[in-house]
Amino acid sequence: MTLCPVTSNLRHLSQSSEPILALAPMQDVTDLRFMRLISGYGNADLYFTEYFRVLPESRLDPQILASITQNPTGRPVVAQMIGNDIAALVRTARELQQHPVAAIDLNLGCPVPIVYRKCAGGGLLRDPDRIDRILGALREAIAIPFTVKTRIGFDDAVVFDELLPIFARHSLDLLTVHARTVKEMYRSAPRYDFVARAVAAMPCPVLANGNIYSADKAGEVLALTGARGLMIGRGVIRNPWLFRQIREQRRGAPLFCPTGRDVLAYVHTLYEAVSTQGIRESAQINNMKKYMNFIGLGVEPTGEFLHRIRRATTRAEFFALFRQFLDHDDPMPLEPFAIALNPTDVMAGVLR
Repeated sequence: MTLCPVTSNLRHLSQSSEPILALAPMQDVTDLRFMRLISGYGNADLYFTEYFRVLPESRLDPQILASITQNPTGRPVVAQMIGNDIAALVRTARELQQHPVAAIDLNLGCPVPIVYRKCAGGGLLRDPDRIDRILGALREAIAIPFTVKTRIGFDDAVVFDELLPIFARHSLDLLTVHARTVKEMYRSAPRYDFVARAVAAMPCPVLANGNIYSADKAGEVLALTGARGLMIGRGVIRNPWLFRQIREQRRGAPLFCPTGRDVLAYVHTLYEAVSTQGIRESAQINNMKKYMNFIGLGVEPTGEFLHRIRRATTRAEFFALFRQFLDHDDPMPLEPFAIALNPTDVMAGVLR
């Protein structure tokens, strides 16, 4: 079989001496518009789509599919699926292979309760036998690289030792390990030793995922785990220059350090990039707040900005707050501040 160019690019990445830097799939974030935006700030080596929800009667989501068919990044894109119905997953994988995808990825890590309660995403980690059957069927149906993104367990990481032989048995081309359990969500320190165990056990490359928020942290995680690369999500929302900075640090070059005005310009660009024509201004501001939850961690250390930006209701108020805090040429911190967050915040807990 002659490999398509994007598939060849993925295998070339695996053979490179440099770590693979992947943009994580983040639902309702990593769409075509966000991929285009990030590609202009340093670019990932590899992009993962939001997950395609797979059900017996589902069809490919046209908006997610656009991030594949209109890929603006010049880099390979991996199509991620989530579901538990084997026939539907096989059908969807075959449909996706008709498009320019570098690989098909199965989500075994989504920690959202509405997902895992249906035994999809991270919920499947409670049923290793079912995972085994799903992987077997998908490996047979997928003629291009096949990858998995997983957490280390559902509510206990003891299952990880059972999962690794299953993953190894099905000839995966890449495994991404988010080093927390599903129930931990994002609120505990990642246990990178589990990534190192996957590196030792798996015949395929392994990416480390979880709390990689700076070039220094990236170097630390690579050294601790021996991973073939890194998958980064929330850290890139806060700092879109992160992939660039990681590469600069590895070359021994000075790291680009954005000023307040650089971040202010990024927020303006982000606002325009993700705006939807015809929606109310208040709805657009509310949409921006999912990004502010992460950007706000790098603005100032007291939490005042994050508190106030969450309460903005108009575009004028929103950008007035940003100008108040960021209209300066001082360098911004390369790492997030340790701001105390509400226990219900999705990113509450260990951030550093």
